[in-house]
Amino acid sequence: MYLYAAQASLGDDVYHEPSTLALEAHVAKLTGKEAALFLPSGTMSNQIALRTHLKQPPYSVLCDQRAHINTYEAGGTAFHSGAHSTPVIPSNRHHITLEDVQANIVLGSDLHCAPTEVVALENTLNGTIFPQDEIVRISDYVHSHGLKMHLDGARIWHVAAETGTTIKELCDPFDSVSLCMSKGLGAPIGSCLVGPKDYIRRARWFRKLFGGGMRQTGLLAAACAYALTYNFPQLPRVHTLARRLEQGLEDLGVKITSGAETCMVRLLTFLIVRNTHSLSKVFFDPSPLGISYYELVTRANELPNPIKLGGSRLVVHIQTSPEAVEDFLALVQELAEEKKKGGFVPESNGHVETNGAPYSNIYVRAGKK
Repeated sequence: MYLYAAQASLGDDVYHEPSTLALEAHVAKLTGKEAALFLPSGTMSNQIALRTHLKQPPYSVLCDQRAHINTYEAGGTAFHSGAHSTPVIPSNRHHITLEDVQANIVLGSDLHCAPTEVVALENTLNGTIFPQDEIVRISDYVHSHGLKMHLDGARIWHVAAETGTTIKELCDPFDSVSLCMSKGLGAPIGSCLVGPKDYIRRARWFRKLFGGGMRQTGLLAAACAYALTYNFPQLPRVHTLARRLEQGLEDLGVKITSGAETCMVRLLTFLIVRNTHSLSKVFFDPSPLGISYYELVTRANELPNPIKLGGSRLVVHIQTSPEAVEDFLALVQELAEEKKKGGFVPESNGHVETNGAPYSNIYVRAGKK
Protein backbone atom coordinates (compact mmCIF):
# COMPACT_ATOMS: atom_id res chain seq x y z
CA MET A 1 0.00 0.00 0.00
CA TYR A 2 2.87 2.34 0.85
CA LEU A 3 4.52 1.63 -2.52
CA TYR A 4 1.24 2.34 -4.32
CA ALA A 5 0.97 5.68 -2.52
CA ALA A 6 4.61 6.55 -3.20
CA GLN A 7 4.01 6.27 -6.95
CA ALA A 8 0.82 8.37 -7.01
CA SER A 9 0.42 11.74 -8.69
CA LEU A 10 0.44 14.84 -6.49
CA GLY A 11 -2.21 17.12 -7.94
CA ASP A 12 -5.02 19.20 -6.46
CA ASP A 13 -8.33 17.32 -6.43
CA VAL A 14 -10.34 20.54 -6.80
CA TYR A 15 -8.66 20.81 -10.21
CA HIS A 16 -9.02 17.09 -10.97
CA GLU A 17 -6.11 15.04 -9.64
CA PRO A 18 -4.98 12.19 -12.00
CA SER A 19 -4.66 9.28 -9.54
CA THR A 20 -7.89 10.31 -7.81
CA LEU A 21 -9.71 10.53 -11.14
CA ALA A 22 -8.51 7.00 -11.94
CA LEU A 23 -9.89 5.70 -8.62
CA GLU A 24 -13.21 7.49 -9.15
CA ALA A 25 -13.57 6.03 -12.64
CA HIS A 26 -12.81 2.55 -11.33
CA VAL A 27 -15.32 2.77 -8.47
CA ALA A 28 -17.99 4.16 -10.82
CA LYS A 29 -17.48 1.21 -13.15
CA LEU A 30 -17.44 -1.26 -10.26
CA THR A 31 -20.77 0.02 -8.94
CA GLY A 32 -22.41 0.47 -12.33
CA LYS A 33 -22.91 4.21 -11.79
CA GLU A 34 -22.03 7.05 -14.17
CA ALA A 35 -19.62 8.89 -11.88
CA ALA A 36 -17.89 8.85 -8.49
CA LEU A 37 -16.49 11.41 -6.07
CA PHE A 38 -13.64 10.84 -3.60
CA LEU A 39 -14.27 12.18 -0.09
CA PRO A 40 -12.26 12.15 3.15
CA SER A 41 -14.88 10.42 5.31
CA GLY A 42 -18.04 8.35 5.20
CA THR A 43 -19.91 10.97 7.21
CA MET A 44 -19.11 13.66 4.65
CA SER A 45 -20.03 11.26 1.86
CA ASN A 46 -23.44 10.52 3.38
CA GLN A 47 -24.18 14.14 4.22
CA ILE A 48 -23.20 15.45 0.80
CA ALA A 49 -25.25 12.67 -0.78
CA LEU A 50 -28.36 13.79 1.12
CA ARG A 51 -27.68 17.50 0.58
CA THR A 52 -27.36 16.94 -3.16
CA HIS A 53 -30.67 15.06 -3.32
CA LEU A 54 -32.58 17.55 -1.16
CA LYS A 55 -33.45 20.73 -3.03
CA GLN A 56 -36.08 22.74 -1.16
CA PRO A 57 -37.62 22.22 2.31
CA PRO A 58 -39.85 20.97 3.75
CA TYR A 59 -38.66 17.41 3.37
CA SER A 60 -37.60 14.39 5.41
CA VAL A 61 -35.29 11.38 5.21
CA LEU A 62 -36.61 7.95 6.24
CA CYS A 63 -34.03 5.56 7.72
CA ASP A 64 -33.48 2.79 10.24
CA GLN A 65 -33.37 4.15 13.78
CA ARG A 66 -29.90 2.61 14.22
CA ALA A 67 -28.55 4.07 10.96
CA HIS A 68 -25.24 5.92 11.01
CA ILE A 69 -26.82 9.02 9.46
CA ASN A 70 -29.31 9.10 12.34
CA THR A 71 -27.12 8.25 15.32
CA TYR A 72 -23.45 8.96 14.53
CA GLU A 73 -23.26 11.98 12.25
CA ALA A 74 -23.82 14.75 14.80
CA GLY A 75 -27.28 15.66 13.51
CA GLY A 76 -25.83 16.50 10.12
CA THR A 77 -29.02 15.78 8.19
CA ALA A 78 -30.79 18.58 10.07
CA PHE A 79 -27.81 20.94 10.15
CA HIS A 80 -26.58 20.65 6.57
CA SER A 81 -29.83 19.94 4.74
CA GLY A 82 -32.51 21.34 7.06
CA ALA A 83 -34.19 17.95 6.79
CA HIS A 84 -36.35 16.14 9.29
CA SER A 85 -35.40 12.50 9.96
CA THR A 86 -37.98 9.73 10.22
CA PRO A 87 -36.21 6.95 12.17
CA VAL A 88 -37.91 3.56 11.90
CA ILE A 89 -37.59 0.64 14.32
CA PRO A 90 -37.54 -2.58 12.26
CA SER A 91 -40.55 -4.72 13.11
CA ASN A 92 -38.44 -7.87 12.67
CA ARG A 93 -35.60 -6.47 14.84
CA HIS A 94 -33.10 -7.05 12.01
CA HIS A 95 -33.81 -4.80 9.00
CA ILE A 96 -36.60 -2.50 7.93
CA THR A 97 -39.04 -3.99 5.43
CA LEU A 98 -41.26 -2.59 2.71
CA GLU A 99 -44.13 -2.72 5.18
CA ASP A 100 -42.09 -0.69 7.68
CA VAL A 101 -41.41 1.90 4.98
CA GLN A 102 -45.04 2.04 3.92
CA ALA A 103 -46.13 2.52 7.53
CA ASN A 104 -43.77 5.46 8.06
CA ILE A 105 -43.29 7.20 4.72
CA VAL A 106 -44.88 10.64 4.35
CA LEU A 107 -46.64 11.12 1.03
CA GLY A 108 -49.27 13.61 -0.08
CA SER A 109 -49.72 17.26 0.88
CA ASP A 110 -50.60 17.30 4.58
CA LEU A 111 -49.23 20.68 5.71
CA HIS A 112 -48.46 19.31 9.17
CA CYS A 113 -45.82 16.86 7.89
CA ALA A 114 -42.45 17.03 6.20
CA PRO A 115 -42.84 14.86 3.07
CA THR A 116 -40.34 12.04 2.57
CA GLU A 117 -37.84 12.85 -0.17
CA VAL A 118 -35.15 10.20 0.42
CA VAL A 119 -35.23 6.69 1.86
CA ALA A 120 -31.74 5.88 3.16
CA LEU A 121 -30.74 2.28 3.91
CA GLU A 122 -27.51 0.86 5.36
CA ASN A 123 -25.78 -2.39 4.38
CA THR A 124 -24.25 -3.80 6.47
CA LEU A 125 -25.78 -2.29 9.60
CA ASN A 126 -23.78 -3.28 12.69
CA GLY A 127 -22.39 -6.13 10.63
CA THR A 128 -25.78 -7.56 9.64
CA ILE A 129 -26.68 -8.10 6.00
CA PHE A 130 -29.76 -6.41 4.55
CA PRO A 131 -31.52 -8.98 2.29
CA GLN A 132 -31.20 -7.82 -1.30
CA ASP A 133 -34.69 -8.96 -2.31
CA GLU A 134 -36.16 -6.70 0.40
CA ILE A 135 -34.04 -3.80 -0.78
CA VAL A 136 -35.41 -4.27 -4.31
CA ARG A 137 -38.99 -4.29 -3.00
CA ILE A 138 -38.40 -1.05 -1.10
CA SER A 139 -36.62 0.55 -4.05
CA ASP A 140 -39.42 -0.28 -6.50
CA TYR A 141 -41.99 1.20 -4.14
CA VAL A 142 -39.98 4.35 -3.38
CA HIS A 143 -39.18 5.01 -7.03
CA SER A 144 -42.83 4.48 -8.00
CA HIS A 145 -43.53 7.61 -5.95
CA GLY A 146 -40.74 9.58 -7.63
CA LEU A 147 -38.54 9.59 -4.50
CA LYS A 148 -34.83 8.87 -4.10
CA MET A 149 -32.92 5.94 -2.60
CA HIS A 150 -29.54 6.36 -0.88
CA LEU A 151 -27.32 3.58 0.48
CA ASP A 152 -24.79 3.98 3.25
CA GLY A 153 -22.61 1.17 1.97
CA ALA A 154 -19.65 1.77 4.26
CA ARG A 155 -19.27 -2.02 4.63
CA ILE A 156 -20.95 -3.10 1.39
CA TRP A 157 -17.74 -4.96 0.53
CA HIS A 158 -18.52 -7.41 3.34
CA VAL A 159 -21.94 -8.12 1.84
CA ALA A 160 -20.42 -8.84 -1.57
CA ALA A 161 -17.77 -11.09 -0.07
CA GLU A 162 -20.23 -13.04 2.08
CA THR A 163 -23.10 -13.44 -0.41
CA GLY A 164 -21.22 -13.60 -3.70
CA THR A 165 -23.38 -10.77 -5.04
CA THR A 166 -21.57 -8.24 -7.24
CA ILE A 167 -21.09 -4.69 -6.01
CA LYS A 168 -23.03 -3.49 -9.05
CA GLU A 169 -26.05 -5.62 -8.20
CA LEU A 170 -25.96 -4.45 -4.59
CA CYS A 171 -25.87 -0.81 -5.74
CA ASP A 172 -28.38 -1.04 -8.61
CA PRO A 173 -31.53 -0.25 -6.52
CA PHE A 174 -30.04 3.06 -5.31
CA ASP A 175 -29.73 6.53 -6.83
CA SER A 176 -26.61 7.19 -4.77
CA VAL A 177 -24.25 5.04 -2.73
CA SER A 178 -21.49 5.87 -0.25
CA LEU A 179 -18.68 3.30 -0.08
CA CYS A 180 -15.96 3.40 2.58
CA MET A 181 -12.38 2.34 1.89
CA SER A 182 -11.04 2.80 5.42
CA LYS A 183 -13.12 0.28 7.39
CA GLY A 184 -13.14 -3.33 6.24
CA LEU A 185 -10.79 -2.66 3.33
CA GLY A 186 -8.15 -1.11 5.58
CA ALA A 187 -7.17 2.00 3.61
CA PRO A 188 -6.03 4.90 5.82
CA ILE A 189 -8.61 7.44 4.64
CA GLY A 190 -11.34 7.78 2.07
CA SER A 191 -14.87 7.11 0.85
CA CYS A 192 -16.46 7.36 -2.56
CA LEU A 193 -19.92 8.66 -3.43
CA VAL A 194 -21.38 7.31 -6.68
CA GLY A 195 -24.40 8.28 -8.78
CA PRO A 196 -25.44 9.95 -12.05
CA LYS A 197 -23.01 12.42 -13.69
CA ASP A 198 -25.11 15.52 -13.04
CA TYR A 199 -25.66 14.44 -9.45
CA ILE A 200 -21.93 13.92 -8.82
CA ARG A 201 -21.13 17.24 -10.53
CA ARG A 202 -23.37 19.02 -8.02
CA ALA A 203 -22.00 16.90 -5.16
CA ARG A 204 -18.48 18.03 -6.10
CA TRP A 205 -19.65 21.62 -5.59
CA PHE A 206 -21.00 20.75 -2.15
CA ARG A 207 -17.75 18.97 -1.30
CA LYS A 208 -15.91 22.25 -1.91
CA LEU A 209 -18.50 24.12 0.16
CA PHE A 210 -18.13 21.61 3.03
CA GLY A 211 -14.34 22.05 3.02
CA GLY A 212 -13.66 18.65 1.49
CA GLY A 213 -11.69 19.80 -1.54
CA MET A 214 -8.14 18.59 -0.85
CA ARG A 215 -4.68 18.79 -2.37
CA GLN A 216 -2.49 15.78 -3.09
CA THR A 217 -5.27 13.24 -2.68
CA GLY A 218 -3.42 10.93 -5.07
CA LEU A 219 -1.59 9.42 -2.09
CA LEU A 220 -4.90 8.50 -0.45
CA ALA A 221 -6.52 7.35 -3.69
CA ALA A 222 -3.58 5.04 -4.40
CA ALA A 223 -3.90 3.46 -0.95
CA CYS A 224 -7.61 2.92 -1.64
CA ALA A 225 -6.80 1.34 -5.00
CA TYR A 226 -4.44 -1.09 -3.27
CA ALA A 227 -7.11 -1.91 -0.68
CA LEU A 228 -9.68 -2.66 -3.38
CA THR A 229 -7.27 -4.98 -5.21
CA TYR A 230 -5.56 -6.82 -2.37
CA ASN A 231 -7.65 -6.42 0.80
CA PHE A 232 -11.13 -7.06 -0.55
CA PRO A 233 -10.31 -10.75 -1.34
CA GLN A 234 -9.34 -11.26 2.32
CA LEU A 235 -12.82 -10.54 3.70
CA PRO A 236 -14.10 -14.16 3.56
CA ARG A 237 -11.21 -15.14 5.83
CA VAL A 238 -12.17 -12.30 8.18
CA HIS A 239 -15.77 -13.54 8.34
CA THR A 240 -14.59 -17.07 9.14
CA LEU A 241 -12.48 -15.72 11.98
CA ALA A 242 -15.44 -13.72 13.32
CA ARG A 243 -17.55 -16.87 13.36
CA ARG A 244 -14.77 -18.69 15.24
CA LEU A 245 -14.85 -15.90 17.81
CA GLU A 246 -18.64 -16.12 18.09
CA GLN A 247 -18.63 -19.91 18.47
CA GLY A 248 -15.82 -19.81 21.01
CA LEU A 249 -17.69 -17.31 23.16
CA GLU A 250 -20.94 -19.29 22.95
CA ASP A 251 -19.10 -22.47 23.95
CA LEU A 252 -17.90 -20.65 27.07
CA GLY A 253 -21.47 -19.59 27.97
CA VAL A 254 -21.24 -15.98 26.84
CA LYS A 255 -24.48 -14.45 25.61
CA ILE A 256 -24.35 -13.32 21.97
CA THR A 257 -26.81 -10.52 21.21
CA SER A 258 -26.05 -10.30 17.48
CA GLY A 259 -24.34 -13.07 15.54
CA ALA A 260 -21.40 -12.84 13.16
CA GLU A 261 -23.10 -12.42 9.78
CA THR A 262 -19.95 -10.73 8.52
CA CYS A 263 -17.14 -9.29 10.67
CA MET A 264 -18.88 -8.33 13.93
CA VAL A 265 -20.11 -10.14 17.04
CA ARG A 266 -22.19 -8.46 19.74
CA LEU A 267 -22.24 -9.30 23.38
CA LEU A 268 -22.80 -5.74 24.32
CA THR A 269 -20.25 -4.30 21.91
CA PHE A 270 -16.49 -4.29 22.00
CA LEU A 271 -13.65 -3.22 19.73
CA ILE A 272 -10.67 -5.54 20.17
CA VAL A 273 -7.24 -4.32 19.19
CA ARG A 274 -3.97 -6.23 19.40
CA ASN A 275 -1.39 -3.46 19.29
CA THR A 276 -2.75 -1.34 16.42
CA HIS A 277 -4.62 -4.17 14.69
CA SER A 278 -8.37 -4.43 15.21
CA LEU A 279 -10.82 -7.33 15.20
CA SER A 280 -14.11 -7.72 13.29
CA LYS A 281 -17.21 -6.94 15.39
CA VAL A 282 -18.92 -9.32 17.80
CA PHE A 283 -21.67 -8.37 20.23
CA PHE A 284 -21.68 -10.25 23.54
CA ASP A 285 -22.54 -10.19 27.25
CA PRO A 286 -20.06 -11.93 29.62
CA SER A 287 -22.21 -11.37 32.73
CA PRO A 288 -23.64 -14.95 32.70
CA LEU A 289 -20.08 -16.00 33.62
CA GLY A 290 -19.85 -13.39 36.38
CA ILE A 291 -17.37 -11.37 34.35
CA SER A 292 -17.70 -7.61 34.17
CA TYR A 293 -16.45 -5.59 31.22
CA TYR A 294 -14.16 -3.71 33.57
CA GLU A 295 -12.42 -6.94 34.57
CA LEU A 296 -12.17 -8.09 30.97
CA VAL A 297 -10.71 -4.76 29.84
CA THR A 298 -8.19 -4.70 32.70
CA ARG A 299 -6.98 -8.28 32.34
CA ALA A 300 -6.77 -8.05 28.54
CA ASN A 301 -4.58 -4.97 28.90
CA GLU A 302 -2.29 -6.84 31.31
CA LEU A 303 -1.50 -9.71 28.93
CA PRO A 304 2.16 -10.03 27.81
CA ASN A 305 0.93 -9.08 24.34
CA PRO A 306 -1.92 -6.75 25.36
CA ILE A 307 -5.36 -6.77 23.80
CA LYS A 308 -7.12 -3.39 23.94
CA LEU A 309 -10.89 -3.33 24.39
CA GLY A 310 -13.19 -0.37 23.79
CA GLY A 311 -16.82 0.31 22.92
CA SER A 312 -19.39 -2.46 22.74
CA ARG A 313 -18.61 -4.58 19.69
CA LEU A 314 -16.02 -7.19 18.82
CA VAL A 315 -14.77 -6.42 15.34
CA VAL A 316 -12.52 -8.69 13.27
CA HIS A 317 -10.31 -7.01 10.66
CA ILE A 318 -7.97 -8.09 7.88
CA GLN A 319 -5.03 -7.52 10.26
CA THR A 320 -6.52 -9.59 13.08
CA SER A 321 -4.60 -12.80 13.67
CA PRO A 322 -6.15 -16.12 14.70
CA GLU A 323 -3.76 -16.02 17.66
CA ALA A 324 -5.36 -12.80 18.93
CA VAL A 325 -8.80 -14.42 18.83
CA GLU A 326 -7.57 -17.54 20.64
CA ASP A 327 -5.81 -15.43 23.27
CA PHE A 328 -9.03 -13.49 23.89
CA LEU A 329 -11.08 -16.68 24.22
CA ALA A 330 -8.49 -18.14 26.56
CA LEU A 331 -8.71 -15.03 28.73
CA VAL A 332 -12.51 -15.25 28.93
CA GLN A 333 -12.23 -18.94 29.89
CA GLU A 334 -9.60 -18.15 32.54
CA LEU A 335 -11.79 -15.44 34.09
CA ALA A 336 -14.84 -17.74 34.03
CA GLU A 337 -12.91 -20.48 35.85
CA GLU A 338 -11.73 -17.99 38.47
CA LYS A 339 -15.32 -16.87 39.07
CA LYS A 340 -16.53 -20.46 39.33
CA LYS A 341 -13.84 -21.33 41.89
CA GLY A 342 -14.85 -18.24 43.83
CA GLY A 343 -18.40 -19.59 44.11
CA PHE A 344 -20.06 -17.33 41.54
CA VAL A 345 -23.75 -18.06 40.97
CA PRO A 346 -25.39 -16.27 37.99
CA GLU A 347 -27.99 -13.69 38.98
CA SER A 348 -31.50 -14.19 37.67
CA ASN A 349 -31.38 -11.07 35.53
CA GLY A 350 -27.92 -11.86 34.14
CA HIS A 351 -26.87 -8.24 34.59
CA VAL A 352 -23.61 -7.11 36.19
CA GLU A 353 -22.55 -3.58 37.00
CA THR A 354 -19.06 -2.30 37.72
CA ASN A 355 -18.24 0.71 39.87
CA GLY A 356 -21.91 1.61 39.83
CA ALA A 357 -21.94 1.98 36.02
CA PRO A 358 -23.45 -0.38 33.41
CA TYR A 359 -21.08 -2.08 30.99
CA SER A 360 -21.97 0.15 28.10
CA ASN A 361 -20.51 3.14 29.94
CA ILE A 362 -17.06 1.55 30.27
CA TYR A 363 -14.73 2.53 27.46
CA VAL A 364 -11.02 1.90 26.99
CA ARG A 365 -9.42 3.74 24.15
CA ALA A 366 -7.56 1.53 21.69
CA GLY A 367 -3.86 2.09 21.01
CA LYS A 368 -0.37 0.90 21.81
CA LYS A 369 0.56 0.23 25.40
